[in-house]
Amino acid sequence: MNHIHPIFDKLVQRTEREKMLGQRGTVVWMTGLSGSGKSTIAIGLQHKLHRDGHLAYVLDGDNIRAGINKNLGFSETDREENIRRIAEVAKLMADVGIIVICCFVSPTRKIRSAAATIIGHDDFREVYINTPLEVCEERDVKGLYAKARAGEIADFTGITAPFEEPARPDLEIKTQSLSINDSVELLYSFIKERITDQKL
Repeated sequence: MNHIHPIFDKLVQRTEREKMLGQRGTVVWMTGLSGSGKSTIAIGLQHKLHRDGHLAYVLDGDNIRAGINKNLGFSETDREENIRRIAEVAKLMADVGIIVICCFVSPTRKIRSAAATIIGHDDFREVYINTPLEVCEERDVKGLYAKARAGEIADFTGITAPFEEPARPDLEIKTQSLSINDSVELLYSFIKERITDQKL
């Protein structure tokens, strides 16, 4: 790789981009079971940030696995590669100054730790969307739990594959006792102070 010559010092710097946008780039990494409400809360947060004049983007399974990761399955190896690619994309977007809202089950602490290492711990905010399995199954919007119970989906988190709860998330949202709007407000309040700075 001797033919690759870094040009980072010649590019517009992150601080200049953030000053232009009036915000700090950051990655909100939302983890939780399928059906926990990650994407719904993320969309609500994105709209609220947009109304407040902030540039934010949601990355989730629908837009990632339809494109950049469409060649990956759900084996442990593929899950790790899935998260690695997502983390690399999120890192680049945060460097632009964008607020990146990632919604992925990312079931193990190992996978989430790897994502945090790639993105950088200063930019990584782990948010645990804590919803009981039975509630997620009741929702089952896409019918995935039913298929997993019937043996039609292998390695499905919560049924035939484990989910490791975050040991010390930056924020925990218990959706069983909060409405969607309250969950969005809680996350918005948490992230707002981290993306604004009077010095920008």
